[in-house]
Amino acid sequence: MRLGCDPGRSQGAPSDATHVFERTPMFRNTMPRYEILSGDALAALDGGWRRLITEVGVEFMSDEALRLFREAGQKVEDNTAFLDPEFVLEQVAKAPREFDMQARNPANNVHIGGDAMVFGAVYGPPFVREGAVRRDGTLADFHNFARLAQSFAVLDSAGGVVCEPNDAPLDSRHLDMTYALQTLTDKIYMGNVVSGVNARDTIAMGEIVFGGREAIEQTPVSISLINCNSPLRWDDRMLEALFEYCRAAQPVILTPFILMGAMSPVTIPAALVQQITEALSGIALAQLIRPGCPVVFGSFLSNIDMQSGSPTFGTPESGIGLLCTGQIARHFGLPFRTGGGLTSSQVPDAQAGYEALMTLLPTFLAGTNVVMHSAGWLEGGLVAGFEKFVIDAQLLEMLQHEFTPLEIDEAALAFDAHVEVGHGGHFLGAMHTMERFRTCFYRPFLSSSENYERWMRGGGKDTAVRAGEIWRRRLEEYAEPPMDEAVKAQLQEYVARRRAELGD
Repeated sequence: MRLGCDPGRSQGAPSDATHVFERTPMFRNTMPRYEILSGDALAALDGGWRRLITEVGVEFMSDEALRLFREAGQKVEDNTAFLDPEFVLEQVAKAPREFDMQARNPANNVHIGGDAMVFGAVYGPPFVREGAVRRDGTLADFHNFARLAQSFAVLDSAGGVVCEPNDAPLDSRHLDMTYALQTLTDKIYMGNVVSGVNARDTIAMGEIVFGGREAIEQTPVSISLINCNSPLRWDDRMLEALFEYCRAAQPVILTPFILMGAMSPVTIPAALVQQITEALSGIALAQLIRPGCPVVFGSFLSNIDMQSGSPTFGTPESGIGLLCTGQIARHFGLPFRTGGGLTSSQVPDAQAGYEALMTLLPTFLAGTNVVMHSAGWLEGGLVAGFEKFVIDAQLLEMLQHEFTPLEIDEAALAFDAHVEVGHGGHFLGAMHTMERFRTCFYRPFLSSSENYERWMRGGGKDTAVRAGEIWRRRLEEYAEPPMDEAVKAQLQEYVARRRAELGD
Protein backbone atom coordinates (compact mmCIF):
# COMPACT_ATOMS: atom_id res chain seq x y z
CA MET A 1 0.00 0.00 0.00
CA ARG A 2 1.23 3.45 -0.84
CA LEU A 3 0.37 6.92 0.25
CA GLY A 4 0.29 8.87 -2.98
CA CYS A 5 -0.85 8.23 -6.51
CA ASP A 6 -1.47 4.52 -6.23
CA PRO A 7 -4.54 2.51 -5.29
CA GLY A 8 -4.72 1.03 -1.79
CA ARG A 9 -7.15 -0.06 0.84
CA SER A 10 -8.06 3.44 1.90
CA GLN A 11 -8.27 5.05 -1.52
CA GLY A 12 -11.37 7.14 -1.94
CA ALA A 13 -13.83 6.72 -4.77
CA PRO A 14 -16.17 8.97 -6.72
CA SER A 15 -19.23 7.11 -5.42
CA ASP A 16 -20.01 5.72 -1.99
CA ALA A 17 -21.49 2.64 -3.63
CA THR A 18 -18.06 1.47 -4.74
CA HIS A 19 -17.15 0.83 -1.11
CA VAL A 20 -19.99 -1.47 -0.19
CA PHE A 21 -18.75 -4.92 -1.17
CA GLU A 22 -15.03 -4.20 -1.20
CA ARG A 23 -12.78 -7.06 -0.01
CA THR A 24 -9.46 -5.80 1.29
CA PRO A 25 -6.67 -7.02 3.57
CA MET A 26 -6.76 -6.00 7.21
CA PHE A 27 -4.86 -2.84 8.05
CA ARG A 28 -1.29 -3.06 9.32
CA ASN A 29 0.19 -0.02 10.99
CA THR A 30 3.89 -0.01 10.17
CA MET A 31 4.45 3.59 11.23
CA PRO A 32 6.74 4.20 14.24
CA ARG A 33 5.02 4.05 17.63
CA TYR A 34 4.62 7.24 19.64
CA GLU A 35 6.02 6.40 23.07
CA ILE A 36 5.97 9.00 25.83
CA LEU A 37 7.22 7.07 28.88
CA SER A 38 10.90 7.26 29.78
CA GLY A 39 12.81 4.32 31.19
CA ASP A 40 12.56 5.87 34.66
CA ALA A 41 8.79 6.33 34.27
CA LEU A 42 8.33 2.69 33.26
CA ALA A 43 10.42 1.62 36.24
CA ALA A 44 8.26 3.70 38.59
CA LEU A 45 5.06 2.20 37.19
CA ASP A 46 6.60 -1.25 37.48
CA GLY A 47 7.31 -0.70 41.16
CA GLY A 48 3.79 0.65 41.67
CA TRP A 49 1.88 -2.37 40.30
CA ARG A 50 4.17 -4.77 42.15
CA ARG A 51 3.35 -3.08 45.43
CA LEU A 52 -0.38 -2.83 44.72
CA ILE A 53 -0.79 -6.48 43.70
CA THR A 54 1.26 -7.67 46.70
CA GLU A 55 0.02 -5.43 49.52
CA VAL A 56 -3.57 -4.61 48.52
CA GLY A 57 -4.28 -7.56 46.23
CA VAL A 58 -7.12 -8.22 43.79
CA GLU A 59 -10.54 -9.58 44.64
CA PHE A 60 -11.84 -12.58 42.64
CA MET A 61 -15.50 -13.41 43.19
CA SER A 62 -15.01 -17.03 42.14
CA ASP A 63 -14.16 -20.00 44.33
CA GLU A 64 -12.63 -21.76 41.34
CA ALA A 65 -10.33 -18.83 40.61
CA LEU A 66 -9.25 -18.60 44.23
CA ARG A 67 -8.58 -22.36 44.30
CA LEU A 68 -6.31 -22.06 41.26
CA PHE A 69 -4.33 -19.28 42.92
CA ARG A 70 -3.99 -21.25 46.16
CA GLU A 71 -2.82 -24.33 44.29
CA ALA A 72 -0.25 -22.15 42.54
CA GLY A 73 1.14 -21.15 45.94
CA GLN A 74 -0.36 -17.67 46.12
CA LYS A 75 -1.67 -16.02 49.27
CA VAL A 76 -5.47 -15.89 49.41
CA GLU A 77 -7.54 -14.30 52.19
CA ASP A 78 -11.33 -14.44 51.84
CA ASN A 79 -11.89 -13.38 48.19
CA THR A 80 -8.63 -11.47 47.81
CA ALA A 81 -5.55 -12.86 46.14
CA PHE A 82 -2.21 -11.30 47.04
CA LEU A 83 -0.05 -12.23 44.09
CA ASP A 84 3.70 -12.54 43.81
CA PRO A 85 4.74 -10.27 40.91
CA GLU A 86 7.26 -12.82 39.64
CA PHE A 87 4.54 -15.47 39.58
CA VAL A 88 2.30 -13.10 37.63
CA LEU A 89 5.02 -12.43 35.07
CA GLU A 90 5.66 -16.16 34.68
CA GLN A 91 1.99 -16.64 33.82
CA VAL A 92 1.92 -13.63 31.48
CA ALA A 93 4.90 -15.06 29.60
CA LYS A 94 2.79 -18.12 28.67
CA ALA A 95 0.38 -16.00 26.61
CA PRO A 96 1.13 -15.72 22.87
CA ARG A 97 2.47 -12.39 21.68
CA GLU A 98 0.40 -12.71 18.48
CA PHE A 99 -2.33 -15.00 17.20
CA ASP A 100 -4.72 -15.51 14.30
CA MET A 101 -8.52 -15.63 14.17
CA GLN A 102 -10.63 -17.23 11.48
CA ALA A 103 -13.72 -15.63 9.98
CA ARG A 104 -16.50 -17.39 8.08
CA ASN A 105 -15.09 -15.79 4.95
CA PRO A 106 -11.32 -16.52 4.92
CA ALA A 107 -10.77 -13.15 3.23
CA ASN A 108 -11.82 -11.60 6.54
CA ASN A 109 -9.45 -13.58 8.78
CA VAL A 110 -7.46 -11.36 11.14
CA HIS A 111 -4.14 -11.35 12.92
CA ILE A 112 -3.95 -9.91 16.43
CA GLY A 113 -0.68 -8.48 17.67
CA GLY A 114 2.42 -7.02 16.05
CA ASP A 115 1.57 -4.25 13.61
CA ALA A 116 -1.96 -5.52 12.91
CA MET A 117 -4.96 -3.38 13.88
CA VAL A 118 -8.43 -4.93 14.14
CA PHE A 119 -11.45 -2.60 14.19
CA GLY A 120 -14.88 -3.44 15.60
CA ALA A 121 -18.08 -1.47 16.04
CA VAL A 122 -19.51 0.05 19.21
CA TYR A 123 -20.31 -2.37 22.03
CA GLY A 124 -23.02 -2.32 24.67
CA PRO A 125 -25.35 0.72 24.23
CA PRO A 126 -28.95 0.20 25.40
CA PHE A 127 -30.16 3.10 23.24
CA VAL A 128 -30.05 3.96 19.54
CA ARG A 129 -30.05 7.30 17.75
CA GLU A 130 -31.50 7.54 14.26
CA GLY A 131 -31.46 11.14 13.09
CA ALA A 132 -33.27 13.24 15.69
CA VAL A 133 -34.82 10.22 17.42
CA ARG A 134 -33.25 8.60 20.50
CA ARG A 135 -34.96 5.36 21.58
CA ASP A 136 -34.45 1.90 23.04
CA GLY A 137 -32.40 -0.40 20.84
CA THR A 138 -34.23 -3.26 19.12
CA LEU A 139 -33.26 -6.52 17.46
CA ALA A 140 -33.98 -4.87 14.09
CA ASP A 141 -31.46 -2.16 14.99
CA PHE A 142 -28.93 -4.82 15.93
CA HIS A 143 -29.45 -6.50 12.55
CA ASN A 144 -28.99 -3.20 10.73
CA PHE A 145 -25.76 -2.36 12.57
CA ALA A 146 -24.45 -5.84 11.73
CA ARG A 147 -25.30 -5.26 8.06
CA LEU A 148 -23.53 -1.90 8.13
CA ALA A 149 -20.44 -3.45 9.69
CA GLN A 150 -20.45 -6.05 6.94
CA SER A 151 -20.69 -3.34 4.28
CA PHE A 152 -17.78 -1.21 5.52
CA ALA A 153 -14.44 -2.76 4.56
CA VAL A 154 -12.71 -0.54 7.10
CA LEU A 155 -14.31 -2.62 9.90
CA ASP A 156 -12.99 -6.10 10.63
CA SER A 157 -15.88 -7.03 12.89
CA ALA A 158 -19.40 -5.97 13.85
CA GLY A 159 -18.24 -6.57 17.42
CA GLY A 160 -20.59 -8.10 19.95
CA VAL A 161 -23.48 -6.24 21.58
CA VAL A 162 -23.57 -3.51 18.92
CA CYS A 163 -26.72 -2.32 20.64
CA GLU A 164 -28.89 -3.99 23.27
CA PRO A 165 -31.94 -5.60 21.57
CA ASN A 166 -34.39 -4.63 24.31
CA ASP A 167 -37.39 -6.17 22.54
CA ALA A 168 -35.82 -9.66 22.60
CA PRO A 169 -36.24 -11.91 25.68
CA LEU A 170 -33.49 -11.21 28.19
CA ASP A 171 -32.50 -14.82 28.86
CA SER A 172 -32.14 -15.76 25.19
CA ARG A 173 -31.24 -12.56 23.35
CA HIS A 174 -27.59 -13.64 23.31
CA LEU A 175 -28.68 -16.41 20.93
CA ASP A 176 -30.31 -13.88 18.61
CA MET A 177 -27.26 -11.63 18.64
CA THR A 178 -24.76 -14.43 18.03
CA TYR A 179 -26.91 -15.87 15.23
CA ALA A 180 -27.11 -12.43 13.59
CA LEU A 181 -23.35 -11.90 13.82
CA GLN A 182 -22.71 -15.33 12.30
CA THR A 183 -25.20 -15.01 9.43
CA LEU A 184 -25.53 -11.31 8.55
CA THR A 185 -21.74 -10.93 8.55
CA ASP A 186 -18.90 -13.20 7.55
CA LYS A 187 -16.34 -11.41 9.72
CA ILE A 188 -15.03 -12.30 13.18
CA TYR A 189 -17.39 -11.61 16.07
CA MET A 190 -17.36 -11.14 19.83
CA GLY A 191 -18.70 -13.61 22.37
CA ASN A 192 -21.40 -12.94 24.93
CA VAL A 193 -20.06 -12.53 28.48
CA VAL A 194 -23.19 -11.98 30.58
CA SER A 195 -22.80 -15.43 32.13
CA GLY A 196 -21.07 -18.77 31.77
CA VAL A 197 -24.26 -20.13 30.18
CA ASN A 198 -24.18 -17.45 27.48
CA ALA A 199 -20.50 -18.09 26.86
CA ARG A 200 -21.14 -21.83 26.41
CA ASP A 201 -23.88 -21.07 23.88
CA THR A 202 -21.55 -18.75 21.93
CA ILE A 203 -18.89 -21.46 21.85
CA ALA A 204 -21.37 -24.15 20.78
CA MET A 205 -22.66 -21.98 17.94
CA GLY A 206 -19.10 -21.33 16.83
CA GLU A 207 -18.50 -25.08 16.74
CA ILE A 208 -21.52 -25.50 14.46
CA VAL A 209 -20.34 -22.85 11.99
CA PHE A 210 -16.65 -23.76 11.94
CA GLY A 211 -16.71 -27.53 12.13
CA GLY A 212 -16.36 -28.57 15.75
CA ARG A 213 -14.42 -27.95 18.94
CA GLU A 214 -11.04 -28.97 17.57
CA ALA A 215 -11.36 -26.51 14.66
CA ILE A 216 -12.13 -23.51 16.87
CA GLU A 217 -9.46 -24.42 19.40
CA GLN A 218 -6.87 -24.63 16.65
CA THR A 219 -7.81 -21.20 15.25
CA PRO A 220 -10.26 -19.19 17.38
CA VAL A 221 -13.43 -17.69 15.94
CA SER A 222 -14.70 -15.35 18.66
CA ILE A 223 -13.04 -12.87 20.97
CA SER A 224 -14.67 -11.73 24.21
CA LEU A 225 -14.48 -8.73 26.50
CA ILE A 226 -13.93 -9.57 30.18
CA ASN A 227 -14.22 -6.36 32.20
CA CYS A 228 -12.73 -5.85 35.64
CA ASN A 229 -15.11 -4.27 38.13
CA SER A 230 -12.60 -1.56 38.96
CA PRO A 231 -11.15 -0.94 41.43
CA LEU A 232 -9.45 -4.31 41.93
CA ARG A 233 -12.38 -6.73 41.65
CA TRP A 234 -13.22 -9.43 39.10
CA ASP A 235 -16.91 -10.30 39.51
CA ASP A 236 -18.52 -13.73 39.32
CA ARG A 237 -20.37 -13.44 36.01
CA MET A 238 -17.37 -12.17 34.10
CA LEU A 239 -15.21 -14.87 35.62
CA GLU A 240 -17.73 -17.57 34.67
CA ALA A 241 -17.45 -16.42 31.05
CA LEU A 242 -13.67 -16.18 31.32
CA PHE A 243 -13.41 -19.82 32.38
CA GLU A 244 -15.58 -21.01 29.49
CA TYR A 245 -13.74 -19.06 26.79
CA CYS A 246 -10.27 -19.93 28.10
CA ARG A 247 -11.13 -23.63 28.26
CA ALA A 248 -12.17 -23.42 24.60
CA ALA A 249 -8.99 -21.49 23.68
CA GLN A 250 -11.02 -18.49 22.54
CA PRO A 251 -9.18 -15.19 23.11
CA VAL A 252 -10.27 -12.87 25.90
CA ILE A 253 -9.66 -9.16 26.33
CA LEU A 254 -8.93 -8.59 30.04
CA THR A 255 -9.98 -4.97 30.50
CA PRO A 256 -9.94 -2.72 33.57
CA PHE A 257 -12.85 -0.26 33.36
CA ILE A 258 -11.34 2.91 34.74
CA LEU A 259 -12.79 6.41 34.84
CA MET A 260 -10.25 8.43 36.76
CA GLY A 261 -11.79 10.13 39.77
CA ALA A 262 -14.43 7.42 40.15
CA MET A 263 -12.88 3.98 39.63
CA SER A 264 -9.28 5.06 40.21
CA PRO A 265 -7.39 7.93 41.79
CA VAL A 266 -7.38 11.13 39.75
CA THR A 267 -3.74 10.99 38.62
CA ILE A 268 -2.80 9.26 35.39
CA PRO A 269 0.17 7.35 36.92
CA ALA A 270 -2.07 5.92 39.67
CA ALA A 271 -4.64 4.87 37.09
CA LEU A 272 -1.93 3.21 34.99
CA VAL A 273 -0.61 1.28 37.99
CA GLN A 274 -4.13 0.09 38.82
CA GLN A 275 -4.73 -0.82 35.18
CA ILE A 276 -1.56 -2.93 35.06
CA THR A 277 -2.48 -4.67 38.32
CA GLU A 278 -5.99 -5.52 37.18
CA ALA A 279 -5.09 -6.57 33.65
CA LEU A 280 -2.11 -8.72 34.61
CA SER A 281 -4.00 -10.43 37.44
CA GLY A 282 -6.75 -11.40 34.99
CA ILE A 283 -4.23 -12.57 32.41
CA ALA A 284 -2.47 -14.66 35.07
CA LEU A 285 -5.77 -16.37 35.88
CA ALA A 286 -6.45 -17.01 32.19
CA GLN A 287 -3.09 -18.79 31.92
CA LEU A 288 -3.84 -20.87 35.01
CA ILE A 289 -7.10 -21.97 33.38
CA ARG A 290 -5.41 -22.90 30.11
CA PRO A 291 -1.72 -22.15 29.59
CA GLY A 292 -1.14 -20.52 26.24
CA CYS A 293 -4.70 -19.27 25.88
CA PRO A 294 -4.65 -16.14 23.69
CA VAL A 295 -5.29 -12.95 25.65
CA VAL A 296 -5.30 -9.22 25.02
CA PHE A 297 -4.13 -6.59 27.53
CA GLY A 298 -7.24 -4.43 27.73
CA SER A 299 -7.65 -0.78 28.58
CA PHE A 300 -10.68 1.44 28.93
CA LEU A 301 -9.25 4.55 30.52
CA SER A 302 -10.79 8.00 30.71
CA ASN A 303 -11.92 10.42 33.41
CA ILE A 304 -14.99 12.00 34.90
CA ASP A 305 -16.06 15.63 34.91
CA MET A 306 -15.12 16.69 38.43
CA GLN A 307 -17.94 19.25 38.44
CA SER A 308 -20.82 17.02 37.37
CA GLY A 309 -19.44 13.53 37.98
CA SER A 310 -20.34 12.51 34.42
CA PRO A 311 -17.97 10.35 32.37
CA THR A 312 -16.02 12.28 29.73
CA PHE A 313 -14.40 10.96 26.56
CA GLY A 314 -11.99 12.29 23.98
CA THR A 315 -10.11 14.10 26.73
CA PRO A 316 -6.37 14.90 26.73
CA GLU A 317 -5.98 12.67 29.79
CA SER A 318 -7.56 9.68 28.03
CA GLY A 319 -5.27 10.26 25.04
CA ILE A 320 -2.18 10.31 27.26
CA GLY A 321 -3.34 7.17 29.04
CA LEU A 322 -3.91 5.47 25.70
CA LEU A 323 -0.39 6.23 24.49
CA CYS A 324 1.05 4.99 27.78
CA THR A 325 -1.01 1.79 27.58
CA GLY A 326 0.48 0.86 24.23
CA GLN A 327 3.99 1.27 25.54
CA ILE A 328 3.17 -0.70 28.71
CA ALA A 329 1.57 -3.60 26.82
CA ARG A 330 4.58 -3.87 24.52
CA HIS A 331 6.78 -3.85 27.64
CA PHE A 332 4.98 -7.02 28.77
CA GLY A 333 4.99 -8.56 25.29
CA LEU A 334 1.21 -8.56 24.95
CA PRO A 335 -1.24 -7.50 22.23
CA PHE A 336 -3.46 -4.72 23.53
CA ARG A 337 -6.87 -3.15 23.17
CA THR A 338 -7.78 0.48 23.71
CA GLY A 339 -9.12 3.53 21.87
CA GLY A 340 -12.09 3.91 19.55
CA GLY A 341 -14.35 6.71 18.33
CA LEU A 342 -15.38 7.80 21.82
CA THR A 343 -17.37 10.92 22.65
CA SER A 344 -19.61 12.35 25.36
CA SER A 345 -21.72 14.19 22.80
CA GLN A 346 -25.43 13.41 22.61
CA VAL A 347 -25.65 13.87 18.83
CA PRO A 348 -23.34 13.44 15.80
CA ASP A 349 -22.13 17.04 15.88
CA ALA A 350 -18.75 18.79 15.88
CA GLN A 351 -18.07 17.69 19.47
CA ALA A 352 -18.70 14.07 18.49
CA GLY A 353 -16.27 14.43 15.61
CA TYR A 354 -13.41 16.11 17.44
CA GLU A 355 -13.68 13.91 20.54
CA ALA A 356 -13.72 10.79 18.38
CA LEU A 357 -10.61 12.01 16.57
CA MET A 358 -8.97 12.87 19.92
CA THR A 359 -9.32 9.19 20.76
CA LEU A 360 -8.71 7.63 17.35
CA LEU A 361 -5.52 9.54 16.60
CA PRO A 362 -3.64 8.25 19.68
CA THR A 363 -5.18 4.85 18.94
CA PHE A 364 -3.19 4.82 15.70
CA LEU A 365 -0.12 6.50 17.18
CA ALA A 366 0.03 3.79 19.84
CA GLY A 367 -0.40 1.00 17.26
CA THR A 368 -3.40 -0.50 19.08
CA ASN A 369 -4.05 -4.12 18.10
CA VAL A 370 -7.76 -4.43 18.93
CA VAL A 371 -9.96 -1.33 18.63
CA MET A 372 -13.47 -1.69 20.03
CA HIS A 373 -16.03 1.12 19.69
CA SER A 374 -14.51 2.08 16.32
CA ALA A 375 -17.87 3.14 14.88
CA GLY A 376 -21.19 4.32 16.29
CA TRP A 377 -20.38 5.38 19.87
CA LEU A 378 -22.42 8.32 21.21
CA GLU A 379 -23.38 9.82 24.58
CA GLY A 380 -20.65 8.14 26.62
CA GLY A 381 -21.50 4.73 25.24
CA LEU A 382 -25.18 4.84 26.13
CA VAL A 383 -26.19 5.27 22.48
CA ALA A 384 -25.34 3.54 19.21
CA GLY A 385 -25.79 6.14 16.48
CA PHE A 386 -26.41 5.30 12.85
CA GLU A 387 -25.08 8.62 11.56
CA LYS A 388 -22.14 8.47 13.98
CA PHE A 389 -21.37 4.98 12.64
CA VAL A 390 -20.82 6.46 9.18
CA ILE A 391 -18.82 9.44 10.48
CA ASP A 392 -16.49 7.12 12.38
CA ALA A 393 -16.06 4.86 9.36
CA GLN A 394 -14.97 7.94 7.43
CA LEU A 395 -12.46 8.86 10.15
CA LEU A 396 -11.07 5.32 10.15
CA GLU A 397 -10.58 5.31 6.40
CA MET A 398 -8.78 8.64 6.49
CA LEU A 399 -6.53 7.60 9.38
CA GLN A 400 -5.68 4.29 7.77
CA HIS A 401 -4.66 6.22 4.68
CA GLU A 402 -2.64 8.72 6.71
CA PHE A 403 -0.86 5.93 8.61
CA THR A 404 0.21 4.11 5.45
CA PRO A 405 3.94 4.75 4.90
CA LEU A 406 4.93 7.01 2.04
CA GLU A 407 6.69 5.11 -0.73
CA ILE A 408 9.20 7.18 -2.66
CA ASP A 409 10.30 5.85 -6.04
CA GLU A 410 11.24 7.21 -9.46
CA ALA A 411 7.63 7.40 -10.66
CA ALA A 412 6.54 9.29 -7.53
CA LEU A 413 9.33 11.87 -8.00
CA ALA A 414 7.70 12.77 -11.37
CA PHE A 415 10.75 14.28 -13.05
CA ASP A 416 9.23 13.78 -16.53
CA ALA A 417 6.22 15.87 -15.48
CA HIS A 418 8.52 18.83 -14.77
CA VAL A 419 10.12 18.38 -18.17
CA GLU A 420 6.69 18.34 -19.84
CA VAL A 421 5.20 21.33 -17.97
CA GLY A 422 8.25 23.53 -17.71
CA HIS A 423 8.42 26.86 -15.90
CA GLY A 424 5.26 28.66 -14.86
CA GLY A 425 2.90 26.05 -16.29
CA HIS A 426 0.37 23.83 -14.54
CA PHE A 427 0.15 20.09 -14.03
CA LEU A 428 -3.60 19.57 -14.42
CA GLY A 429 -3.30 18.23 -17.96
CA ALA A 430 0.18 16.71 -17.67
CA MET A 431 0.57 13.06 -18.65
CA HIS A 432 1.72 12.16 -15.13
CA THR A 433 -1.52 13.64 -13.75
CA MET A 434 -3.75 12.11 -16.42
CA GLU A 435 -2.39 8.65 -15.66
CA ARG A 436 -3.08 9.01 -11.93
CA PHE A 437 -5.91 11.48 -11.42
CA ARG A 438 -8.49 8.82 -10.50
CA THR A 439 -6.49 7.47 -7.59
CA CYS A 440 -3.83 10.04 -6.70
CA PHE A 441 -5.64 11.56 -3.70
CA TYR A 442 -7.91 10.02 -1.10
CA ARG A 443 -11.53 11.01 -1.77
CA PRO A 444 -13.76 11.00 1.33
CA PHE A 445 -17.14 9.37 0.82
CA LEU A 446 -18.82 11.61 3.44
CA SER A 447 -17.21 15.04 3.14
CA SER A 448 -18.40 17.85 0.88
CA SER A 449 -15.97 20.07 -1.04
CA GLU A 450 -18.58 21.66 -3.31
CA ASN A 451 -18.78 25.42 -3.67
CA TYR A 452 -21.52 27.11 -1.70
CA GLU A 453 -23.93 27.59 -4.59
CA ARG A 454 -23.77 23.96 -5.72
CA TRP A 455 -24.01 22.77 -2.10
CA MET A 456 -27.18 24.84 -1.63
CA ARG A 457 -28.70 23.53 -4.88
CA GLY A 458 -28.17 20.03 -3.49
CA GLY A 459 -30.16 20.85 -0.35
CA GLY A 460 -27.49 22.40 1.90
CA LYS A 461 -26.99 19.06 3.70
CA ASP A 462 -24.68 18.97 6.69
CA THR A 463 -22.50 16.01 7.70
CA ALA A 464 -25.14 14.27 9.80
CA VAL A 465 -27.73 14.45 7.00
CA ARG A 466 -25.26 13.10 4.45
CA ALA A 467 -24.29 10.32 6.87
CA GLY A 468 -27.98 9.42 7.24
CA GLU A 469 -28.33 9.08 3.50
CA ILE A 470 -25.25 6.89 3.30
CA TRP A 471 -26.26 4.37 5.95
CA ARG A 472 -29.72 4.01 4.45
CA ARG A 473 -28.23 3.49 1.01
CA ARG A 474 -25.82 0.91 2.43
CA LEU A 475 -28.72 -1.06 3.86
CA GLU A 476 -30.57 -0.92 0.54
CA GLU A 477 -27.50 -2.29 -1.24
CA TYR A 478 -26.66 -4.88 1.41
CA ALA A 479 -26.62 -8.53 0.38
CA GLU A 480 -26.38 -11.22 3.05
CA PRO A 481 -23.12 -13.16 2.69
CA PRO A 482 -23.77 -16.74 1.55
CA MET A 483 -23.84 -19.55 4.11
CA ASP A 484 -24.24 -23.29 3.73
CA GLU A 485 -27.97 -23.95 4.19
CA ALA A 486 -27.35 -27.11 6.24
CA VAL A 487 -25.14 -25.16 8.66
CA LYS A 488 -27.72 -22.36 8.89
CA ALA A 489 -30.46 -24.92 9.61
CA GLN A 490 -28.33 -26.48 12.34
CA LEU A 491 -27.79 -23.05 13.88
CA GLN A 492 -31.50 -22.30 13.76
CA GLU A 493 -32.30 -25.63 15.42
CA TYR A 494 -29.79 -24.92 18.17
CA VAL A 495 -31.22 -21.45 18.82
CA ALA A 496 -34.80 -22.76 18.92
CA ARG A 497 -33.89 -25.62 21.28
CA ARG A 498 -31.87 -23.43 23.64
CA ARG A 499 -34.57 -20.74 23.66
CA ALA A 500 -37.07 -23.34 24.82
CA GLU A 501 -34.65 -24.69 27.44
CA LEU A 502 -34.07 -21.18 28.77
CA GLY A 503 -37.80 -20.64 29.12
CA ASP A 504 -38.30 -17.93 26.47
